[in-house]
Amino acid sequence: MAESERVIGGFHAVSAALEAAEPPLEVLLSQTRRDQRASALIAQAESRGVPLRRCGRDTLDLLLPGVRHQGVVARVAVAASAAMDADTLLYSPAPADGLVLVLDGIQDPHNLGACLRSAEAAGAQAVVIPRDRSVRVTPTVSKVAAGSAERVPVLSVTNLARALDQLRENGYWICGLDGQAERSLWQLRATQPLALVMGAEGAGLRQRTRQHCDELVRIPMLGQTESLNVSVSTGVCLFEVARQRLAVA
Repeated sequence: MAESERVIGGFHAVSAALEAAEPPLEVLLSQTRRDQRASALIAQAESRGVPLRRCGRDTLDLLLPGVRHQGVVARVAVAASAAMDADTLLYSPAPADGLVLVLDGIQDPHNLGACLRSAEAAGAQAVVIPRDRSVRVTPTVSKVAAGSAERVPVLSVTNLARALDQLRENGYWICGLDGQAERSLWQLRATQPLALVMGAEGAGLRQRTRQHCDELVRIPMLGQTESLNVSVSTGVCLFEVARQRLAVA
């Protein structure tokens, strides 16, 4: 496989890729999939003019080892999976509805996939991750994201602190989630252009990242549980932003 390509698997992810402006290079479907779901995918591929090839499950397993691909895989051009690059985001003025999710070193591909799904559903224009100390968009991430990895750009930056400073210069308010923060998430003014910064599993925000935030907030916890999974916390925060914005729309 060429470096300009990546492989995704699962019906949600492949179907989403077939709906994208730039469709997949090829769809591979297991010879044993003869059900209604497979027929719908075949029709979708035909309508976009995407080549579809039947093959054995062993071939699909080799392309996506360890991933539950459901008998369907697609080859996608890397350029087709992102509508912008890091420079476009970091050196452009923030739109009035600007919303960027920044993930400070997520390690678990299932967490990253879930965060991408929430980000896309809540209307985020991009997700920013550090080039080092972070999981990349792997086939597992794409599978968990259920198509969102093909709809929201995931931008990798060398220096996360510098990226936050650049976002600030372009008009974004930088808000980090910190369980020890004095201010509550409910006090956040989320209608302004916003970069929402979430920490890694267990460790939370790094000190350097925390120092580059304009504001720190916490999710109010009513029970005895001290913290939430990072993907759950991300969903809570993103949809508080969406709630506030819908209320004034």
